Amino acid sequence: MLWFVGFAALLYVALVVAMVVMERHFIFLPSRYDAAAFVPPTPAPQSRYPELEDVWLTASDGTRIHSWFCRPAVARRGGGHLPIETGMTLLWLHGNAGHIAARHDIIGLFTDIPVNVFIIDYRGYGQSEGQPTEAGIYLDAAAAWQYLTEDRGIAGDRIVIFGKSLGGGPATELASKVEAAGLILQSTFTSIPDLANACYPFIPKFVVRSQMSSIDKIGAIDYPKMIIHSPADEIIPYRMGRKLFDTASEPKTFYEVPDAGHNDTFAVGGAAYVAAVRAFIEGCTPE
Repeated sequence: MLWFVGFAALLYVALVVAMVVMERHFIFLPSRYDAAAFVPPTPAPQSRYPELEDVWLTASDGTRIHSWFCRPAVARRGGGHLPIETGMTLLWLHGNAGHIAARHDIIGLFTDIPVNVFIIDYRGYGQSEGQPTEAGIYLDAAAAWQYLTEDRGIAGDRIVIFGKSLGGGPATELASKVEAAGLILQSTFTSIPDLANACYPFIPKFVVRSQMSSIDKIGAIDYPKMIIHSPADEIIPYRMGRKLFDTASEPKTFYEVPDAGHNDTFAVGGAAYVAAVRAFIEGCTPE
């Protein structure tokens, strides 16, 4: 019996150590794509579509970050496009897998609002340099804000920060340090240790090095906030979205998307989801 207990304890310690060593690979699931192979679909005449502009940023530690600045436009018959004027920009910090090219269709949902969309690939994702870390993606988000406000001259009160899933961590960190028009958090967590404990209850919270503790930051953000979550989210518990909302200071709003899994909120939410996001952004727009 003592031998069995000792073996089980040793196995447990080995498992915990392995997960600590591999922590970054549980949190970040980057993938690359060939820029030459990605060809945006040709829009039908008179249809709305996002006009993409490649932008390269340099984070404060020198890492080069690839991004798109996407403007809403209408395709003209015979070629060309007609820009759709909008005074607001959505700074999109995406989830832990894939890259910006995989989100092209969803970008169109937002440009239809209409808003400009600025989406970045964190270091190690898509065409961006480096390897992702918590500190690194915070620098990437800060570089995106600096580009919008300084290089493009967009006022902070014309920018809504949007963080989806993993993106909620850098979105809340950035929002706690800048004066934006609003903050939208979709299907995100209270903190990485909380999420690790929910997924792997046998892992002690104190061994988790990454924090992304949005729950400790959201209360100090005094401009409008929108929390979006689904009770059917199979990755990040719905209770975390509710806790973020309960902890957030006013003004705030909670939008529930029933029956949506973690990765299909956009599809399940449909037109009602887009309308809710539009209403929130309109409410943040300066007169």
